Amino acid sequence: MKKITLILSLFLASHFSYSQEGWEALFNGKDVKNFEKLNGTASYKIEDGTIIGTSQLGTPNTFLATKKTYGDFILELDVKVDNNLNSGIQIRSLSKEDVMGGRVHGYQVEIDPSARAFSGGLYDEARRKWLYPLTINEKGRAAFRPGEWNRYRIEAVGNNIRTWVNGVMCTNLVDDLTAEGFIALQVHSIKDESQEGATVQWRNIRIKTTELANEQWPVDPEVREVSYLINELSDWEKRKGFRLLWDGKTSKGWRGAKLNNFPESGWQIEDGVLTVLATDGRESTGPGDIITVENFSDFELELDFKLTEGANSGIKYFVDPKLNKGAGSAIGCEFQILDDKRHPDAKKGVAGNRKLGSLYDLIAATNLEITDRPMAKFFKGINEWNRARIVAKNGKVEHWLNNEKIIEYDRFSQVFEALVNYSKYKDWPNFGRWAEGPILLQDHGDTVHFRSIKIREL
Repeated sequence: MKKITLILSLFLASHFSYSQEGWEALFNGKDVKNFEKLNGTASYKIEDGTIIGTSQLGTPNTFLATKKTYGDFILELDVKVDNNLNSGIQIRSLSKEDVMGGRVHGYQVEIDPSARAFSGGLYDEARRKWLYPLTINEKGRAAFRPGEWNRYRIEAVGNNIRTWVNGVMCTNLVDDLTAEGFIALQVHSIKDESQEGATVQWRNIRIKTTELANEQWPVDPEVREVSYLINELSDWEKRKGFRLLWDGKTSKGWRGAKLNNFPESGWQIEDGVLTVLATDGRESTGPGDIITVENFSDFELELDFKLTEGANSGIKYFVDPKLNKGAGSAIGCEFQILDDKRHPDAKKGVAGNRKLGSLYDLIAATNLEITDRPMAKFFKGINEWNRARIVAKNGKVEHWLNNEKIIEYDRFSQVFEALVNYSKYKDWPNFGRWAEGPILLQDHGDTVHFRSIKIREL
């Protein structure tokens, strides 16, 4: 009996304490005295060294949060969730009475057993929504095993947040919004009675907060880094050949599309934001479009934009500024920027090909990555920062909105030629097939903001 007791004690010590190598147990396997429940009323209980959260109708998201806050750390834990329930692990999160009445907000590592398969992706709870959806990491989408225990690893060191599920790297994020906060286990709110009583379970929760450099796992080179640093390049972006197309302070590298200089008024540079100011809501009747001094052929362009209510603008590429010297915008392929709900242009064109993210007047934007949900594309909202990405290589072009692909086409194909021939561009010879051109930000008479404009040539 003494021998059995000794073996059991050694097992429990290794199972829960993790004192070796600087690890410590975040959950002791017996109680949650170091945690507090926030926001909702869903229940948590402990069975056999496991925390079990149970869903409940009529309550908002419920969080079991550590009383202690953490900055830099490595967190590991096992997770198991019913297939009809979504959940998450909050890190560097906050709850303040003067912010949304104490609503929990901050980084959330997703637990998603649905067909969408975003487990390990990074969501910004009650703030910026999806930061790293797994539409950009197909290998990561396949890591989670529904109905089984899954091992999560989360590294939050400096501006880097990286996640692994069952040893597969899922998220590679750079962000500096929040450096410290609590860790919390979420029971998601539910709307359907069929989800009542669904459970999510956590066990073997350990954390390391010191000597992290030697403990960090190597980065999978196939997992794309996503950076939310403002007007600044990450080390990874520099290595990959990105450069800032706008320095965040001056008009260097830009000029008016129909001018030899940058517009003297109508475009504002303030606090790291480049803004076209509202005039009469018409196309290029105010300060006019601005274009890069340089031309680009094969490239990857990324920038953040913020729409005001009812606004219209666009990002154009393969532009020929020598065309259309009269009224209106310069001619080129356009990533449409539009308030789809309030601007009348959204109802024009054909089948939505003038809505946000579309190849203007040619191809309607739709979510090409996730097809199991009704939302065609992911837009964070008016007066919120959204991310546009345009990739052009060997004639193949992609539009991305908030890290989800919404357009792809071949500008040298017969299909593209046919689309042009039935569009407003039909009178411009060889439209969209020019070898190179500047990047353009459009003045359409409405206030629209831009920042973090970066590019690499491919």
